[in-house]
Amino acid sequence: MTSSQPNSPTLTDPECLFCKIVAGTVPATVVAETPEVIAFRDINPQAPMHVLVVPREHYGDIAQLAAGDPALLAGVVALADEIAGDLADGQFRLIFNSGPHAGQSVFHVHGHVIGGERLGWSPA
Repeated sequence: MTSSQPNSPTLTDPECLFCKIVAGTVPATVVAETPEVIAFRDINPQAPMHVLVVPREHYGDIAQLAAGDPALLAGVVALADEIAGDLADGQFRLIFNSGPHAGQSVFHVHGHVIGGERLGWSPA
């Protein structure tokens, strides 16, 4: 289902890996979920806690989500905060890659919740 508004999502994309995880057709280690957002462990963790937080609706990147549904973006951030409180010390880094040159490899918006240790800084 596609909307005519430019920032509206396609509710699901049958080719999208994260849409398949949301639908339950691809396995993932789910750590938390709400009716609007799901969070699961990254398959290539970069820290002791590395969880992906994904809206159930398909938005390509963070800018599309922010423009199309700011409340859903707030829900993604709230679940990230809850996960960090449950799985780490409550301190975390939340990273959104937007576009292939920024490192985005799955084009369904997702936040990387990283923590569980003192993090250094490496912007690239």
